[in-house]
Amino acid sequence: MTLRRGLVLGGGGITGIAWETGLLYGLQELGVDVTTADAVVGTSAGSVVGAQITTGVTLEDLFAYQVSTPRPAPLATIGPRVLAGFAWSLARARGDLETFGRLVGQWSVRRAEAGRLPTLEERFEAIRERLPVQEWADDRRLQVTAVDATSGALRTFDGSDGVSLVEAVAASCAVPGVYPPVPIDGRPFIDGGARSGSNADLLADCDRVLAFTPVDRAIGPMRTAGQLLGSVPHLVVAPDADSVAAIGRNVLDPAQRPASARAGRSQAAKVAPLAGEIWHS
Repeated sequence: MTLRRGLVLGGGGITGIAWETGLLYGLQELGVDVTTADAVVGTSAGSVVGAQITTGVTLEDLFAYQVSTPRPAPLATIGPRVLAGFAWSLARARGDLETFGRLVGQWSVRRAEAGRLPTLEERFEAIRERLPVQEWADDRRLQVTAVDATSGALRTFDGSDGVSLVEAVAASCAVPGVYPPVPIDGRPFIDGGARSGSNADLLADCDRVLAFTPVDRAIGPMRTAGQLLGSVPHLVVAPDADSVAAIGRNVLDPAQRPASARAGRSQAAKVAPLAGEIWHS
């Protein structure tokens, strides 16, 4: 019987995309090619990386892009006002995950309506730039996560429902209070990280799971990837000390992209033995 292997790619901003890319590339160089996963879940930054690797873009090309000089662009940040919005929503949610998603989602909708966030077209342009291939892969391996800002419920996209890859990834990357919610089927959607930094439980039916999580915390009702996977044989990889230093304080800063990618590639050497044992068992 063939084992079903799952790959979780978690959220973590622009530097998270770079770190995950470097880690994947470094592992591939060491003989552990996890892009062959039977199922992939991508959340926020991870949705970008998941879309890239499942549509056939090589890790060598993706890494080269990450270490190239970033194009000048407005600098976004998850500042005090955004953190206050998160904290207010968490307090009001009283431990209920969907209530939190609804509250923080509606708060983000209001900020967008007040003109305090970038336009949707600006966000779509940024997402298109990150996706060399903008059509879903035929194998439907990828699940992209987002949260319905009206209900707070999780929704996954895999290309079978008529939602474009660009729309799905833009929704998954719509950090509340930073980027505008993305309308899909008449409803606004926000970052899948409003439910979990990894949404790893979507792969709880796999036989083996590797989870790469730039930001993996248990806050309020949210759970870590390890908690969500429970007894499933798995390995969760978060940035080590060198990667944390390379990422810096603002995960949305493109200037930290090259250093983050190189740090992820270097960290692969520490991760490869155990990752390979799980992946090839």
